[in-house]
Amino acid sequence: MIDTDQGQSGASAADREGFQRLVTEVGMGHAGIVLGLEVSRLARNNTDWHRLLELCAMAGTLILDEDGLYDPCDFNDRLLLGLKGTMSEAELHLLKGRLRGGQLSKARRGELISPLPIGLVYDLSNKVVLDPDAAIVKAITLVFERFDTTGSATGVVKSFNHDGLKLPRRLASGPNKGTVVWAPIAHSRVLQILHNPRYAGAFVYGRHGHRLGASGKMGSQLLPRDEWFALFPDAHVGYISFEKYGANQAKLTANCTAHGQEREAGPPREGPALLQGAVVCGICGNRMTVRYHQRKHGLEPEYNCQAQGIEYGGSICQRIPGAGVDAAVGRLLVEALTPLAIEAALAVAEELTIRAAEADRLRQAGVDRARYQADLARRRYLAVDPDNRLVAQSLEADWNTALRELNDATDAYEQAKATGGSPLDDTLVRDDEQITAHVRLRGGQAHTLTMPAPLTSWQIRQTPPGVVAAVDQLLDEHTDGQIAAILTAKGHVSGTGQPLQPRMVQNIRRAYGLRSHPQRLADQGMASLREIARRLGVCLSTVQNWRNRGLLTGRVANDKGEYFYYLPRPASSDLASADHRRPQHPSNQPEETQYEARGLSFGFAARAGSTRAP
Repeated sequence: MIDTDQGQSGASAADREGFQRLVTEVGMGHAGIVLGLEVSRLARNNTDWHRLLELCAMAGTLILDEDGLYDPCDFNDRLLLGLKGTMSEAELHLLKGRLRGGQLSKARRGELISPLPIGLVYDLSNKVVLDPDAAIVKAITLVFERFDTTGSATGVVKSFNHDGLKLPRRLASGPNKGTVVWAPIAHSRVLQILHNPRYAGAFVYGRHGHRLGASGKMGSQLLPRDEWFALFPDAHVGYISFEKYGANQAKLTANCTAHGQEREAGPPREGPALLQGAVVCGICGNRMTVRYHQRKHGLEPEYNCQAQGIEYGGSICQRIPGAGVDAAVGRLLVEALTPLAIEAALAVAEELTIRAAEADRLRQAGVDRARYQADLARRRYLAVDPDNRLVAQSLEADWNTALRELNDATDAYEQAKATGGSPLDDTLVRDDEQITAHVRLRGGQAHTLTMPAPLTSWQIRQTPPGVVAAVDQLLDEHTDGQIAAILTAKGHVSGTGQPLQPRMVQNIRRAYGLRSHPQRLADQGMASLREIARRLGVCLSTVQNWRNRGLLTGRVANDKGEYFYYLPRPASSDLASADHRRPQHPSNQPEETQYEARGLSFGFAARAGSTRAP
């Protein structure tokens, strides 16, 4: 006995468990006869019906209905059964045609009752009205308002997420069918709302074409408007006008083709660039993209023409810093709209205030909805018989869930309340020295702006020429550290605006090829510690001792405290020493040289192969 397919269509055997079981039993030889009131009703599809007949013929299974007994192995019986199956399938086609004809007849008059999107419902007289839930109506209205403000579906999603708002959705299947749930907004949901003409008060039928795919499942495809079966504008109340719906569709189409070659302008996106999506390269004519760089004062745009570079793997066409271009075009717009500037500013401020108030009302409606659900769960729990523990436990769990949702909604509302507070086309051409922008306004006016090319990053950080000249002058008498202190005291800074440091002075010397302070002392005839010790034939400590006692004079050469020394003048007097004299070796009398320092004469004798002082 197989009765699991009651109430199901015989057009397909894919979802009919009973028919599949029948085919399995017959194919395995477990059934000797198949009995039914009308066996042709077993399958209204010739493919499934003839497959069953073949299996019955192979297994020797008979078929019996109220008209007679059939043997699928017999040609005549099989032919008769085949004709019955064909007539059954034709009957299904006729039934579908009659039902379809009734639907089309009502659709031609705009009277067909069809599922409505969220935000629209049928009243008791089957007229389409707005949803009685004010929160749902406000949420759908806000979608269209935010689309007018942002200009793109992605902008609507980001705006909702920024304000912490959710979008309602009515469940179409499952045990909770028809229940309205609030979920985070999704890009696909926004597109469904914007593309649906029912929100514009229009009755429409036949927007999608259906076709059986290779997998055996029906697929749908959106048809052009001229192929819709029925369209009645202003058939019922809506959220926007039908003219506004057409403008929204044109805007969405322009956004979709914003990455094509024939687009006029792309949709405005996030970022501070004034001309995003509206700049055309003056060299190749391709649309320029925007890239942002993080600077100390914030994001700075840069317009790049990289279409040919991406297509052919070459270098980009040109790169133009956008700060100066945006400022020049902004001044042009301000000059052109000066009489309306104050009014526009006030309108923008009022719009921001209205948007903040609407978002606050939606969040408050969410809190009220959660509070109602919590109160309802509490009343249900208090009304249950305490002895019915299973039901009481289930209702208590529902109450706890509602309380948690109320707590989450309240926290989200308070957090949002605490943190909430507060058409153009251009062609750019750049050479090494200036940028030329040809601006064409919507009204047909054309302007040409010429501005100097902005400095590169290394030019911006370059040390001012006056500081370099001062460093060059001070190097004659001062070390790097002394120069940094002197210039800082005079108010000079580096190219990055920082106080000068010894390391910066050293980098300036190297970058501009300036001779250092020790090199300049050497040019004046002074010698370093090692050099003068070598010339005088004494050790380093002796030279330092003589300097401390005033026998030698020198100048500080660097920030380490190292000195360069003046060479003593040659003297004609006898050899003398300020400390003591050592007797010369009698067998090797060296050549004597005399020097004079601080009015004292002293001398040294250099002996070949010896580095010791006399």
